Parts: sequence; C-alpha cells; structure tokens
Amino acid sequence: MENVYGYLMKYTNLVTGWQYRFFVLNNEAGLLEYFVNEQSRNQKPRGTLQLAGAVISPSDEDSHTFTVNAASGEQYKLRATDAKERQHWVSRLQICTQHHTEAIGKNNPPLKSRSFSLASSGNSPISQRRPSQNAISFFSVGHSKLQSVSKRAPLPPDHLVEVREMMSHAEGQQRDLVRRIECLPASGHLSSLDQDLLMLKATSMATMNCLNDCFHILQLQHASHQKGSLPSGTTIEWLEPKIPLSNHYKNGADQPFATEQSKPVAVAEEQCVAESGLLAREPEEINADDEVEDTCDNKEDDLGAVEEQRSVILHLLSQLKLGMDLTRVVLPTFILEKRSLLEMYADFMSHPDLFIAITNGATAEDRMIRFVEYYLTSFHEGRKGAIAKKPYNPIIGETFHCSWRMPKSEIASSVISSSSTQAITNHAPVSEEALSQVGSDCYTVRFVAEQVSHHPPVSGFYAECAERKMCVNAHVWTKSKFLGMSIGVTMVGEGVLSLLEHGEEYTFSLPCAYARSILTVPWVELGGKVSVNCVKTGYSASITFHTKPFYGGKLHRVTGEVKHNITNTVVCRVQGEWNSVLEFTYSNGETKYVDLTKLSVTKKRVRPLEKQDPFESRRLWKNVTDSLRESEIDKATEHKRTLEERQRTEERHRTETGTPWKTKYFIKEGDGWVYHKPLWKIIPTTQPAE
Repeated sequence: MENVYGYLMKYTNLVTGWQYRFFVLNNEAGLLEYFVNEQSRNQKPRGTLQLAGAVISPSDEDSHTFTVNAASGEQYKLRATDAKERQHWVSRLQICTQHHTEAIGKNNPPLKSRSFSLASSGNSPISQRRPSQNAISFFSVGHSKLQSVSKRAPLPPDHLVEVREMMSHAEGQQRDLVRRIECLPASGHLSSLDQDLLMLKATSMATMNCLNDCFHILQLQHASHQKGSLPSGTTIEWLEPKIPLSNHYKNGADQPFATEQSKPVAVAEEQCVAESGLLAREPEEINADDEVEDTCDNKEDDLGAVEEQRSVILHLLSQLKLGMDLTRVVLPTFILEKRSLLEMYADFMSHPDLFIAITNGATAEDRMIRFVEYYLTSFHEGRKGAIAKKPYNPIIGETFHCSWRMPKSEIASSVISSSSTQAITNHAPVSEEALSQVGSDCYTVRFVAEQVSHHPPVSGFYAECAERKMCVNAHVWTKSKFLGMSIGVTMVGEGVLSLLEHGEEYTFSLPCAYARSILTVPWVELGGKVSVNCVKTGYSASITFHTKPFYGGKLHRVTGEVKHNITNTVVCRVQGEWNSVLEFTYSNGETKYVDLTKLSVTKKRVRPLEKQDPFESRRLWKNVTDSLRESEIDKATEHKRTLEERQRTEERHRTETGTPWKTKYFIKEGDGWVYHKPLWKIIPTTQPAE
C-alpha cells in the first residue's frame, strides 16, 4: 500500500478554528501524521494517531468533513477540499485501519472480558460470531502491555458475551451492506453514488460506531469492578467519565443526592425552593421602573467540556433508541446553556422595533409582509453560539419577566422606503441615556413567560405593546426525539399576533430544531414548514426552513412566499439564510436585503435578582448558572439535581392528594393557554374602514 499525503484542514478549537496542515498516512506503520506544512515533513510530526482500532466516519455536517477517532480516545476532525478528496482519504484510512487492527488481533490473544471493535476481523459467519480480538481499542496502552496482562491474568468470560456476539453479527451485516453498495456501478439507474444509498451507508456506519463506543463504556464499567484482580504494577488508563454515570441518566426515575459533602448545599437550596413553593400563586404586577438594562452576557462559546465528557454522552446514547422521546431523559449538565428555555423565548423579541413596526403597515398586504420580515429575523438571536447547547428545562411554575423600550423615532425610521433595492443594516443599539431622555416618546414592549405544565412540558408566553394596541400570545410544547447522530426537537403549539388597531389576528407556528453531529462538534439547524394566516384579510405566508442535504447544499437556508388567498396572487417571495442575509422580492419588482449580522439587538430590561420572585428563572437557576460560568460541572449538576428532585417530590404529593396545579399567569382554553389579562380584554378592538 502506497502512502497517502496532502493538505487537509484540521479543526483545532473555537479560538483557532480550522487550519491547513500537511497530513501523511504511513500505511506500513499504521500512523496518521501531520505537519505544519510540506516543507517541515522531515521534522518531527506535530501530531500522530495510531490507526489500529480507530474509526473513520464521514460527517453529516457537510460533504467535505470527516473524523478519525483513535482507540486512545483522541480525535481529529478534518476537512477535504471536496467530496471526492474526502472519499479518497476515508477509503485509504479505512483500509489501513482494518489491516493493522487485524494484525493486532492475530498477534495477541483475546481478552475475553474486553472485546468488540467496529473494525474486527473476518467476514465469515463463524468469525462474525466469535469474540472480537481487537482488545487494544478499549485501552490507551501499548499492545505489548496488553499481551503481558492477558498471559499473566486471563479474565473469566463476563455477562456481556451474548451482547457481544449479537453486535458482532450486526457488524458483519453492516459490512456486507457497505460492500454491496460499493459494488454497484458508478452510473446508471441505481449507482453506488446514489444519495439515498450514500446516506444509508454513512448512517449504518455511524450507528455501528455509536454502538461500539456504547459497548466500550459498558465493558469499562464491568471491568472497573475487577481492578483488584489485576497484577500489581499493571498500568491501565481507564477511560471513565469525570461525573458518576449512575446518578445521571435514570429515565425519569427518582435520583438520590450524590455525596455527603454536597448535602449542606443541596439541603439549603431545597429549603429555599420549598419556601418559594409555599408562596401564593397569584399574578404579580411588575413595576417597569424596577427593571434595568440587562448586563448579563452568557455567550456559549466553550467546547472544552463537551470534548472532555464525550464518554458521558456515549453512555447516555447507549440507553436511547431511534425515535425515543427524550422528554423524561435527564441530560448531562455540561451541555446546558446558561439560561432557561423561558428566557430563550424572550430572545425572539430582540428586535422590538421590527415587532412594533408591523402595525405601521398602511395596508393588510404590507402588514403581513412586515410580520414575515419580523418572524424570520427573530431566530438568529435565539442562538447564543455556534455550538448546539440546550437551555434549562423550566420547572413547573417557573416564570420570566422582561421588557424593551424603543424611542418612537426609531420605529418611524424602520418604515419601508420606496427604493427598488435596499439593504437593512439598522442603527446602533439605543443607549440607556437616550431612553431616559425620550420619556413619554418611548414605546414599551412587556414580556412574561410561565411553565404551565411539566408532563407534557408546556410553556406559555405573552408580549404586548399597549401604546400600539398589539400583543402576541403563544404556547409551545417541546417534544425531543433521538435520531441516531442527531436530536430533533418539535415545537408543538401556535401563536397569535393581535393588531387591535386593525382588528386582525395572525396565527403562526414554529419550525423544528435539530442538534447535528452530537458526537463531534454539535451544531444547530432549523427545519420544516411553518405557516402564517390572517383570516380577516385573506393573506397567508408559507415558509420552509430547509435542512442541509447529506451531499452538497447550503446550511440554514429558508424560502417562503406571501400570498393573497382570494386572488391566489403571490405578493412577496423570500430566500436566504435565517442567520445571515435574507432577500425579499416584492410583486412590484422591488428587492430588499436584510443583513442579520448587522441588525441591531435591543437589550432586554430585567429586575435585579434581589427583587425577583424565587420562582423567576434567573433567581431559580442562579446557582446552576454561576457554577457553569465557573466551569464547576459537578457543583452545577448537584444544584440542578436538587431543583429536579424538588419538582418530582411536589408532583408526587399532588398526585397522591389529588391536588391540581394552579398556574399564575396563564389560563387553559381548549388545547391552548392564554394570558390572564390579554390586551384584547382591556382595549376594544378597532374595526377600521379600508
């Protein structure tokens, strides 16, 4: 086998990002080495990976990226210039990996309690049903040490033998599937490059890779109980997670407190929550003068914890099945954002000027287009970083309050001009001093959210601008499902925007969200079709968030059109990326570009923690947030567990006593939830003549 060499991009970290490096595949030694550039090839490599027992996986992020996961636990995330070059590198790496893995299996007797590798040798039914000989894939030690250990201290068969044999059989079937696909002609009606077959091949390989790693974790847990049986002086680096696995992933089960040392903190926090649980569940009038401009900046730009806790993620995945509902699954703390889901919903209102400007539209057509423009610009601020992390699951009864202030002059400047081609980049953020000067010349948008149900997890939120006689009421039920290498979140529910000046209601839905590449660098994309309808005016909008195809295509693409249903006329079309640039084309030929990266974000106003109710999001989750900010994962986990345990205890008590939960701000109406004092009950609806 000839050596393969060339330039690839290597992902280093979030700060440095992607860097070009010169890679050499040393087939004879079974090594993947890289250098700063080709000229430094004769020097010592900057990095080296042993390929024996490694797993090479094409990424579902795009058609250029792939990962090399070494048996030692080290990982390279690489990117080729195109799909053809990626396939070349992946094929050669897989051949080299299989060759050296099989060589180790032949030269070393098997360790019966440590077995299974995706790259195990043999294709016959007999070889598929015997224990794999790739013991090195489970330890970051040299094979000479493994050989001495196996000779001096053979371990008895364990209770996972049957599981191992079933997985070995499945592995053989997966290899047969890949071989049959690759034997198809490169062109024709059914070719080896068919997109669906490529997806099937990659998915099956990723699934077996996941099963391999999950079985690895189970083997390590079993073997850790036998440490005392190994000879003295034997050094094995156990790949155990830093967080005790047994306390984190009981699917909805009750969980005890972790350690005696952490009990004082946990008990104190539980007492605080218990006292807050006794507070009257009566609506509270929030004084806007108590709110100040938010200074909290919880940017989510740290991937280190995710990489360090990869084995914990694998343990979690080992308990999941395709399509499984994740509602009751307790996720590890280190993948959490430093905010509640209720606060994330508030961030969809980060452009209050565009929200208020909806009612400025002179015609029904103009108002529908303005609503679509606002709707599509609301998603990018809901993400606090490129890495896919999950907000806190709100506790039942949890609330979040905030508001925004906008000078009336700033709203006026956002009225659509008549120029044929325009680009919205918007003004600078409004300062606190400017807001204090405008006084009554300022619009206020108020927001309140409440977790109204725990099972199912339903959130209600409401926003209003009383000066402009407009409000929006919505309820959302999040349903999460495990999709293999991704997690999908469906947003069940709807929202209604009421423009009381015009007597119009706009009903809208929300797209699904997906966390992709959860074993490497997780990232978020939106997907699915959503609709906006105004029954009174007969205008509607159909919007599609496109998920990236496996082969080629762009990320975060969105398309849509606004239509007048009575005449079946399309009055506006939109295309672009929901986190970058959107292009709006109108029926009169005009075009407008909205650059979301330059669109100003108005900071919300919140009350200081000492003035918040104990069940308000920031005060409720303060200890978890502070611990995450200090990278104290164990402490954050303990605080989080205390809140969840308190919620389960109260829920059991309500079930036993038959006591229904009483919400604070939202009332159940039919299948939905409505704010108890919506603007349409206070201000009569106007019926303008148009």
